[in-house]
Amino acid sequence: MDTDKDRSFLGKGWAFPPVFHTGVSPTAMVSDEEDIRQSLHIILSTRLGERVMRPEFGSEVHNMVYHNMDLTARTQLRAAIENAILHFERRITLTDVEFDVSEERVGKMSIILEYTIRLTNARGNLVYPYYYDEHF
Repeated sequence: MDTDKDRSFLGKGWAFPPVFHTGVSPTAMVSDEEDIRQSLHIILSTRLGERVMRPEFGSEVHNMVYHNMDLTARTQLRAAIENAILHFERRITLTDVEFDVSEERVGKMSIILEYTIRLTNARGNLVYPYYYDEHF
């Protein structure tokens, strides 16, 4: 199995945040696994309704910023993440969502996503920093 050939089907897109250069390729591009990681970051960091031409794009992650991050809130957060990824990143299967609350006292929680890339069956992960109001 030629993995380089398979990876070409994973996609290619603009780097995020966009970077522009002078020369032959003025826009920085990413592909393969990095394109998927950046796509996940964009999905989680985009609020619903933020994109005028596509108001359904994004996640409800930011709606939970002022909640007390107890088990109920984390369960709701997990459901919001799973729903957003199911709808907007079809190249992967989300296998686990975990929360690292070791920095809870400063209002930070790390969201750890583990996933499998469907086309190549390769595993990947993303750690997304989530900041919330710690005064609850």
